Amino acid sequence: MPYPHLFSPIRINGMVARNRIVAAPISDDFADKALGGAGIVICGHTLVEPGRSSFASPSEQSIFHKYSVEEARSRIRRCHAGGARASIELFHAGQYARVADYAVGPMSFIREDGTEVRALDADGIARIAGLFADAARDAKDLGFDMVFMHFGHGWLPAEFLSPLFNHRTDEFGGSLENRMKVPLLILQRVREAVGPDFPVDMRVSAVEWVPGSIEFADTVEFVKRAQQYIDTVQISAGLDINHEGNVHMVTTGFEPHMVNREFARQVRRAVDIPVSVVGAVMGPDEAEDLIASGDVDLVAFGRSFIADPDWPNKAKDGRADDIVPCIRCLLCYHISTNRRNVGCSVNPRYRNESFIPKTVTPAEHPRRVVVIGGGPAGITAALIASRRGHAVTLLEKADHLGGALHYVAKEHYKEDIAHYLRYLLTQMAASDVDVRLGFDATPDAVRALAPSALVLALGAVPATLPVAGADKPHVVGFLDAIEHPERLGRRVAVIGGGSVGSELALGLAAIDGHEVHLVEVTDTLAVQGNMLYRIALRQKMEATGNLHVHLGTTCEAIVDDGVELLNDGRIDSVPVDSVVIAIGVVPRKEAAQAFYGITPETYMIGDCDRARSIMEAVTEGHSTALNI
Repeated sequence: MPYPHLFSPIRINGMVARNRIVAAPISDDFADKALGGAGIVICGHTLVEPGRSSFASPSEQSIFHKYSVEEARSRIRRCHAGGARASIELFHAGQYARVADYAVGPMSFIREDGTEVRALDADGIARIAGLFADAARDAKDLGFDMVFMHFGHGWLPAEFLSPLFNHRTDEFGGSLENRMKVPLLILQRVREAVGPDFPVDMRVSAVEWVPGSIEFADTVEFVKRAQQYIDTVQISAGLDINHEGNVHMVTTGFEPHMVNREFARQVRRAVDIPVSVVGAVMGPDEAEDLIASGDVDLVAFGRSFIADPDWPNKAKDGRADDIVPCIRCLLCYHISTNRRNVGCSVNPRYRNESFIPKTVTPAEHPRRVVVIGGGPAGITAALIASRRGHAVTLLEKADHLGGALHYVAKEHYKEDIAHYLRYLLTQMAASDVDVRLGFDATPDAVRALAPSALVLALGAVPATLPVAGADKPHVVGFLDAIEHPERLGRRVAVIGGGSVGSELALGLAAIDGHEVHLVEVTDTLAVQGNMLYRIALRQKMEATGNLHVHLGTTCEAIVDDGVELLNDGRIDSVPVDSVVIAIGVVPRKEAAQAFYGITPETYMIGDCDRARSIMEAVTEGHSTALNI
């Protein structure tokens, strides 16, 4: 069996899970994950104090409420149908709760949004511990196999544990011994409520990645004390509502894989209960190594199972190459997107379940389909159309597939994109698609192929900079700079601070050691990126001393030995050896429109219509092919 450690069973108190894979409660959308092959599925969350513990709405109810409990029971049934153990997260947002009146926490203060937060007194603390116990008892009685206590990421129990939040001077504040009292009381009450044999899991943040927050040694000591009440612990990191810490909780491509491995390893050596880890564990090879090395006993997956809910089954069956890899774009995360356009870049079905089915069904009338363009939109359209039984020909002008991904995958910090590109190329190689590289498609050439359906995915081309000197020999486009960084001089100006220009500048400075000037005409870098991505980008840039950012600045001219920059009415000359133009792309709209009229069934998708994200390109390619 591939991955023998990952797929070995494990006993947690009185329960046996069939493997060491945990589907984390990244959202309540777990239905596809329930059948995906995980050993334990945490089926979303339930509030312990409705009206005062939700991170979303003051009107959110407990799942054990009389109008919700049948839906909660269906979560258990769906998990059991897939062979998984069903767990449920017990949650209290504390001082961050969305409330109609006031929130509660370790301290009294007025939040930035004007909401009053009231410090819990001894009676209030006892009441909260009792509510956690009631929720755990309800979970056991309803049929859940275990409970998952969320004691990390800055929620109520962590607010008492961490000195970032807890500034009390009474018996519940100050020393670690005092700060542990509330979370330990909650765990004690939960254990009393569910009895000695029912499995209790707990998540903690090893560190919170914000100055003044909890030290890792304190976290280890807390877990050592907590193990008398719990059966397993999950090691995470970072904070949620505090966005500076959030980017270390849900990492971007700027951070390595398995970011919490060392924390989990040290906890495991300090305690006598099974330890799991969550955080950027991307593929089964990584998960197998984590367990085989003895660093952890289980591995939890969040975004990876959004990208591919069938991840466990594919790994178990020896089909790791078929696992759709997460690219850590953060678009599945409501905070990063401000709840707008939430989705998955590589799994079009996520949040589109109403019109994108789980299984691709054969077409009733197979057709001859021609796809022009081999970027992510074109590749996805070709793959899905072929899986539906159509005869598909993909025409690509370049000598390689991938479109913009071919270049982006070569950038620093783009390991996840490179993995996704390899996945797409592997799928294409195993498909029946007739791929014709180096094919300069013209309307006549395409007409000669007699398609009954035509998909136009011609992509976009880099925009040019209309300033004096832009044609000088030391000026290159961003594609050339990505593919041939060795041609750049020591001092580089990158004109354009979008996501591509920003990451290119950061990589040249932080990794390659160039002295880099990044020039952006607006007051925001990477404006196309989501909020958490921009925070992570800024944190990396601030740690890079040889990267100089010029916001609100235009490039007025390029000269032999530098660039002329205009900022606030003043022109400065900045000496550089090379200039990279990264001011965006221009859709190949007119080129694509020239193919209309060949067949009535013509679709125009991806960057050739307008600049797209990977998510938009893949979703368009997938959904278009479903309707051919």
